[in-house]
Amino acid sequence: MEAEEQMQQNGDTGSPSPMNIATPSSAGGIADSAIPAGQRILLDTDPIQVNLDVALDSAPEELREGLRQIVQSHNVPYFYRPECSSDAPYIWQVGFERSADIPSGSYEARTIARGGSQPRVLIRYSRAVDAFRALGQVLTAARTAELAADSDRALRAPDFVISEKAQFETLALMIDCSRNGVLSVPSVYAMLRNMALMGFNMLQLYTEDTYKVAGEPFFGYLRGGYTQDELRAIDNYAYSVGIEVVPCIQTLGHLGQILQWPRFAGLRDTNEVILSRLPETYALLEKLITTVSAPLRSKRIHIGMDEAYGVGEGRFRSMFGAQEGTAIFVEHLARVHEICAKRGLRAMIWSDMLFCLAAKNNALYAYYDQSNNPADALSKVEGIPPDVDLVFWDYYHTAPEIYARKIQQHRDLGCDSPWMASGAWTWSRLWCYLPFSFESNRASLTAAKSPQGRVASFMLTIWGDEGNECDFFSALPVMLYAGNHAYTDRTEIDPAFMENTFSAICGGSLGDWMNASRIDDIPQDADHMDARSQLPSNMSKWLLWEDPMLSFMSPQYAALDLETHYTQIADRLLDCALSSTNSGRSAVPGRPNSVRYPLNRLLRMPGLLARVLSLKCHLRDKLTVPYRAGDRAALLQVVETRLRPLIEAQRELWLYHRSRWHRIYKPFGWETLELRYGGLAARLQTMYDRMVAYSLQQPGSTLRRSRAIGVAAGISRHPALLPQRSRNPSKSGDIGISAAIAASEVPDLLLGESSSATNNSVPPGPSMSTDEGSGLSVGAVPAWLPVTMPDSDLAVAGNASSPPGEQVASVSLGWPVTAVATTAATTAAMVTVTDTSAACAFGNLVMTTANQAEPTMTPFPQHNFHHHPSSVSSNSAFNNSSNSHVTTINALGVRELGGEGDFWLQPAPLLPPELDPLAGVPSGIGSLGEETDDVIDSIPELEEDLHCIYENSHTSLLLDYGRVTAPSRL
Repeated sequence: MEAEEQMQQNGDTGSPSPMNIATPSSAGGIADSAIPAGQRILLDTDPIQVNLDVALDSAPEELREGLRQIVQSHNVPYFYRPECSSDAPYIWQVGFERSADIPSGSYEARTIARGGSQPRVLIRYSRAVDAFRALGQVLTAARTAELAADSDRALRAPDFVISEKAQFETLALMIDCSRNGVLSVPSVYAMLRNMALMGFNMLQLYTEDTYKVAGEPFFGYLRGGYTQDELRAIDNYAYSVGIEVVPCIQTLGHLGQILQWPRFAGLRDTNEVILSRLPETYALLEKLITTVSAPLRSKRIHIGMDEAYGVGEGRFRSMFGAQEGTAIFVEHLARVHEICAKRGLRAMIWSDMLFCLAAKNNALYAYYDQSNNPADALSKVEGIPPDVDLVFWDYYHTAPEIYARKIQQHRDLGCDSPWMASGAWTWSRLWCYLPFSFESNRASLTAAKSPQGRVASFMLTIWGDEGNECDFFSALPVMLYAGNHAYTDRTEIDPAFMENTFSAICGGSLGDWMNASRIDDIPQDADHMDARSQLPSNMSKWLLWEDPMLSFMSPQYAALDLETHYTQIADRLLDCALSSTNSGRSAVPGRPNSVRYPLNRLLRMPGLLARVLSLKCHLRDKLTVPYRAGDRAALLQVVETRLRPLIEAQRELWLYHRSRWHRIYKPFGWETLELRYGGLAARLQTMYDRMVAYSLQQPGSTLRRSRAIGVAAGISRHPALLPQRSRNPSKSGDIGISAAIAASEVPDLLLGESSSATNNSVPPGPSMSTDEGSGLSVGAVPAWLPVTMPDSDLAVAGNASSPPGEQVASVSLGWPVTAVATTAATTAAMVTVTDTSAACAFGNLVMTTANQAEPTMTPFPQHNFHHHPSSVSSNSAFNNSSNSHVTTINALGVRELGGEGDFWLQPAPLLPPELDPLAGVPSGIGSLGEETDDVIDSIPELEEDLHCIYENSHTSLLLDYGRVTAPSRL
């Protein structure tokens, strides 16, 4: 309880929750005048009132390049950029000065009266990292001035003094680049900019095998390993913003990715642990240490050695005999330390194996057991080299005294200055779990700053276990929380201060990001953590990947209303993401960074996930009720209103996740997650096909024989471009889609009694599928499907002709494009565009009919397009078409929703200027000669979706935005 008593002495009597806490004192944190209580909420549509004009030319040389990178590249709206127009009525000039009067680890940011001219803020500092931290706090001061009751005065004549003192010599961030996802170099740059503004001064990229080694081709093989040039570029960029890059590798355990190859079979102790005491082992480790440290300035290195379970128990025992685990570990550590010392490198290791080996227990319980002190076991061996730092990692506890006692045990081992490492909960989930991350970090940071547990170095870790499904940028609030904690002697961080700093530094709304964490909350249950395991729930991951037919988790949440829970989350997050994307068009024209919360666009990932879970939870229960009752009609209704939308929602999540992955990570590793999505999609499709077959009392063979009506669904346009567009594709006023096939291909029941249905009764979602691919299975047709037999109407509308004795059925499906497809026996097709605002271009259509075993690509020239408000005249160019199988249009691109099958529309790669939906964007996008990446980067609202498609397309660029697909001039 010593840490708790110290908290009471510091005046901290508030709630232990880190989001219900007291304002930092002026002695230990930002001045009270700079963080007034928020008087109102700033909406995304509220214009930016102040810009910071950073004096780059007069800045100290050590800061100039880093400041330039932050001002030009960091995606927040408060920086003044001369090349962009600005409507902000107030400009604050910001200058920097290195001062010997400022103690190390401190800074002071003070406003200077300038008479009638623009206000000026002077930042005085001693370390470069503190100067960048100060800039982040001036950004926060600009936002809090907008919130002030008298905001006009606060903006026109700001008057504040901000001073902070770092509580740690080193504030480090470690990012896992070995569990499938390797951050791309630009993503590392983005992380470094955020780190600098938060006050971090060290970055470690955890690389087990994901770095290139000369003469060792299996290092980084098909894993996206960093090259020497990439590591050198990262080090240079980090140096410019005051951050040290330290190599972080493995030299004992966690080497399974390398030891799996036959080339290294002789170096295996176990599948994951390298064989110690073998000379060849140390020759390889020397090569690794030399390689990874060569491109970096730092003289420190993290050599890992955690979780080396089974060390000495595999081939080591057969070669050298049974020996005590601690002795083997310490001997190996001494050999690796010798290699580091020869190169002037100070080594650090994870400390868990010292505790686990002493307890002869590989479980984490042995590491965290308060009674387990390995000092006695180490006294029997040579001991740990004195210049090796021990890193104590604990991501699980929420009581500061637990951390304080374990820190003291590390000192008992002879390590005078151990490191404390905590975690942002990004592993084994799809979005960082912020509430528990705040709770555990509050405890560890409180202990690390207390007199009893005081340490000089604190590390925040971001892990990607189980395939790295999580977007690492979702951990930004935890990074900021650690940064704010590291610059105050208080144990709590004011929630309003957190909200303001997150908005100003990162460009997101903290309340919305906290809401995203609710995807792993259990509704109607305030305890989101299992007290026995100290592990927060990752329910969203289990619900996403569990088999939809077996649904073994459903009994565990049967009493919970997860559908409402996830629907509410999805609605809020998708609206936030859409708002952050759209408002860039209207906030400040010509300024790509004028959105107040640009980072909120990342909330689309948890939003889409929540939408999938809202449809998937309770699905099996909803299906079993009508199935057990023998009510096939009710079963089909559930299939069509629940399972079909789920198939489309799952596809949208996959497409966005793919886009986001290729935006922030190297491409290697995505195949692992795509196999999971593919398995889920296949199971959902099988579930759908079998439910439909059972409901229609139609065997699978009949489904295979019946031909599909081609459905090219899901067309819309980017809401940022056409905000007046309805988000519901079945609303009246959209272009409808109709498909015609020979009546001989349609079972008799298709031509039944449902012709009175309207287009608006069609639920949005993907086409139904036969066993052969996408399309609408034409067995017993559902009541909602509008079916007619308008042979005469078709002839009038399209002048289409049918061979004698051959009828044509037309099915209108209410989607926003109109097309008529025909079988091989029908000679003409007709297109009607009913929405005059639509810009359309011809594409290509692949169609397989019953008379045609292989698909064929039928091109249709653009000049045959006729735009007409209601119909096409009888002398339409369509009548002269020589295409005997099909002709179609492609309205802003049509994507096929069901996989490879009957109808696959591929958009034309280029639109004429008058029809290009992006032609009016003030970005120079109309010039084909520009560098594509630069063009995409000039449209922040679209770049998330454009980049992935661009990187994987050779013929055209598609914009995938939910149900949106649009070819652009690119």
